[in-house]
Amino acid sequence: MRVMGIDGCRAGWVATIRPLADGEAERIVTHDLASLLGLPDLAAVAIDMPIGLPEQIGAGGRGPEKALRSRLGARQSSVFSVPSRAAVYAPDYAQANRLSLMTSDPPRKVSKQCYFLFPKMREIDGLLRANPAWVGRIHECHPEGAFMAMNGGQPLIHPKKVKGQVNRQGMEERVRLLTERAAFATDFLHSIPKGAGWDDCLDSAACAWSAARIVRGEAMAFPENAVCDGYGLRMVIRV
Repeated sequence: MRVMGIDGCRAGWVATIRPLADGEAERIVTHDLASLLGLPDLAAVAIDMPIGLPEQIGAGGRGPEKALRSRLGARQSSVFSVPSRAAVYAPDYAQANRLSLMTSDPPRKVSKQCYFLFPKMREIDGLLRANPAWVGRIHECHPEGAFMAMNGGQPLIHPKKVKGQVNRQGMEERVRLLTERAAFATDFLHSIPKGAGWDDCLDSAACAWSAARIVRGEAMAFPENAVCDGYGLRMVIRV
C-alpha cells in the first residue's frame, strides 16, 4: 500500500507518493486531480485543500482553520479563512464577495489569494461528492501543520516565502525536517519538476508524511470534534 500527499501548483497539482513501509518516493505533476485520487493501492491521501464547505461562516473561518491557526504562532498567516459554499461557487469575484458578506458573521469579503484557489476547491469538492467511496481515504491536510508536527509540536521559525520570493532559510528548515523526521532523500527534496515550485514539492511531501500518520492512527486532528457540511463531508485538518 502507498500514501500520497497533494498540493496545488502552477500546472495544477503536484503529488508525492511513497510506500507506507520503507521505499523511494515519486512525484507526479498533473492538471487532472481525478487521475491522482483514482490511483490504485492508496491507503490514504492528504491534500492541502479545504474539504467540506459550510453554508454559514463564523469569525475566523471554519472550525479547522480556527483550531490549527492557534497552534502555528508566527506561521498562522499561512492558514486562510475559507468562505461559505455559496461564495466558493460564485461565478466571479464580485459575486463571491457579495455572497460571502451575506453568509458570514461578522460579515467579511474574500481575499484575492483565497479567490484564486476557488477552482481547486470546487474540483476536490465535486470529486468527493461524486465519488463517495473516496471520502474515507482522502483527508484535508495543511503543510505548516504537518511541519509543526514534525518539529515536535513547535511552529517553524522561518517562512517559506518573503514578499512572494522563496526564503532559502525557510526552505532548508523544511528540507531538514523532511530528511530527518520523514526519511525523504535530500536529492528528491531538491528536485523541482516543470510546472511546480520548490515550496509546492516540499508541501506535498509533508502532506504525504501526514497521510502515513493518518493510516497509523498518529495524526493530530483540528478540531478534535469535527462536524460535517451539508453534503456529509467532515471538516477537519489532519497532520
